[in-house]
Amino acid sequence: MMLTCRFSSSHANGISRKVWHDPVHIRDPTKESATLRECFKYLDLTSRSFSAVIQELNPELLVPVALFYLILRGLDTIEDDMTIPLEKKEPYLRNFQNIIEEEGWTFNDNGPAEKDRELLVHFDCVVAEFNKINPVYKDIIKDITEKMGNGMADYANNAEHNINGVNTIKDYELYCHYVAGLVGDGLTRLFVESKLANPALLQRPELSESMGQFLQKTNIIRDIREDFDDKRRFWPKEIWSKHVDKFEDLFDPKNLEAALNCSSEMVLNSLRHADECLFYLAGIKDQSVFNFTAIPQSMAIATLELVFRNPEIFKKNVKITKGDACDLMMKSSQNLRTVCDVFKHYARRINKRNTPKDPNFLEISIACAKVQIYLFSGYGQFANQIRWNNLLSKYFPLKIPKHFPSNTRVKPPRSLRKNRRQIRKTRKILSSFSSLLWEHYS
Repeated sequence: MMLTCRFSSSHANGISRKVWHDPVHIRDPTKESATLRECFKYLDLTSRSFSAVIQELNPELLVPVALFYLILRGLDTIEDDMTIPLEKKEPYLRNFQNIIEEEGWTFNDNGPAEKDRELLVHFDCVVAEFNKINPVYKDIIKDITEKMGNGMADYANNAEHNINGVNTIKDYELYCHYVAGLVGDGLTRLFVESKLANPALLQRPELSESMGQFLQKTNIIRDIREDFDDKRRFWPKEIWSKHVDKFEDLFDPKNLEAALNCSSEMVLNSLRHADECLFYLAGIKDQSVFNFTAIPQSMAIATLELVFRNPEIFKKNVKITKGDACDLMMKSSQNLRTVCDVFKHYARRINKRNTPKDPNFLEISIACAKVQIYLFSGYGQFANQIRWNNLLSKYFPLKIPKHFPSNTRVKPPRSLRKNRRQIRKTRKILSSFSSLLWEHYS
């Protein structure tokens, strides 16, 4: 008798990730101090997904990035706890960059329901390890912590924000800058300082800003129901007031079409960062850093597709399946081309679900097209060279990064050279089409 087992594709992807995933670097706890092992224990407790990717980073950045994450998580845990009165909270937020150097410092005043309170109760292990790292990395982390803490304190003092939520799109993007854009800035400085990323990224701060904004905005869209239940409003009034009279009306089934149109405008606001995220990833030199930065972005574009015109977001918190997450992790741990394919796939799915009834129909179509145009104008021009370099790497192992074109000019085979005319012609048509759209509708 034969038993047939049926696995969904999501289960299969999860199994494949566990079986076939080969980390670029593997952390060795036996070579770590007791306090550092404690740090990684709390990293696992605060975010298992981020923890897994951080622990595969290049050894040069493993500890600094782990501590950077824990420090900002500790800061956020104080800011997010509504049981702490403002007059007590504000000094901690504005001085946290100095607190993280005070040996033995811990914090026990979080409410019992605060999920990350244990990190602050045992924060002395983070402080001990932070004081051991490279002074250059310390300065970067302290600088970002100071900017973020002051930004959080400013918002905590903003009575209108606390009562009515975010008002304008400008305010919304400033908030996302403080809680996510600054993180992208700090990480980029760490990557460049460790010589694992192209220094040119520092000349294009808007790219790292887009990396943070894209992640944060996507999470804000996804978490609307959870935030509403917690009496927090991050969707800007400048957007939702176009569709409903009161913010609560978004959750009334009678206003479903208006709520979906509002959510699609929020998705549009986030999607506009997508192409700059791909440009940023092209500047990463190290494979482990590439994986660390690419995986969250792929998760974000997949989540954006999941929430697009999805009425469930107004009823509950929706998430991509674990199987899909594993599949995205595998695809995003290869090279820029596979990440571009992920973005293209989900941009097409968003565009397919786009409806002419939506007031933002045309703008959403253009935003999706911009992602695909990047593959021709930004990535397409060296796609053939990457393909040829990958062949060389397979049969003649050379140190050519998988995710970024080599500076060495390699003559591709005749079959690929013939395709260049068609690629140039297609790119020219798409660029012309895009320009006409922007001129006519901007």
